[in-house]
Amino acid sequence: MTTIAILGLGEAGRRYAPGLAHAGAHVRGFDPAHELEDPDVPQFPTLADTLAGSDVTLSLVGGQAAASVARDSLAHLAADAVYADLNTAAPEVKQRIARLAADRGLAMADVAVLAPVVRAGHRTPLLASGSGAQVFADRVSEFEVPVEVVAGAAGEAARLRLLRSVFMKGLAALVLEGLGAARAVGAEGWLRAQMAAELGPEGAELVERLVDGTARHAVRREHEVRAALEVLESSGAPADMTRATLAWFERLVAERSEE
Repeated sequence: MTTIAILGLGEAGRRYAPGLAHAGAHVRGFDPAHELEDPDVPQFPTLADTLAGSDVTLSLVGGQAAASVARDSLAHLAADAVYADLNTAAPEVKQRIARLAADRGLAMADVAVLAPVVRAGHRTPLLASGSGAQVFADRVSEFEVPVEVVAGAAGEAARLRLLRSVFMKGLAALVLEGLGAARAVGAEGWLRAQMAAELGPEGAELVERLVDGTARHAVRREHEVRAALEVLESSGAPADMTRATLAWFERLVAERSEE
């Protein structure tokens, strides 16, 4: 049986863990801040205990903690294990983790999550690059985890994920800005319906997800837009819209902190 260690049992991890366990994997969890309380997912008090005998490690600890958690974790992995970083982070962060893994002779997969995990759980589409990408894809495919492997070193999946964020987070800012202006003149319902119609058959659900998700995850998404802007600027491509999106998220976070 494939043993999968999941580091981080927050919003994404607490969905991946039981989903993979119910799909047939032997899942082990670690998160000092969250109790999953699922009999199918034992939690362990230390990284060493959690990672012992793992075939795949999924890091879902957040981009800011990704490198430090990887540094602490890699020492406990077997030579044939693969370390998969699923956190949204800049390509440079993924490259740093890949170097840490390579120094220990371990395979590392830079994995980008391409949709909100709350919708499809462990079946959420993933994009993977790096030395361990194919191994990762092969080992999780039997548990209905969809992984597209792209050519390139660690950091490439992260780069593509952030380019996607240019569109999705920009769209979220436009939706919220438009609805805010419409609300001020008593036309929010009308404009929401117009947006939904333009976005297709599931447009109303998408608008609702953008509104709700941005409000709940404003701080995390501000960091994501900042990383996306760095990717655009390093490529030399125009980044006017993304700069405006970042300013919008910065204002939203500041307003939330004052509440």
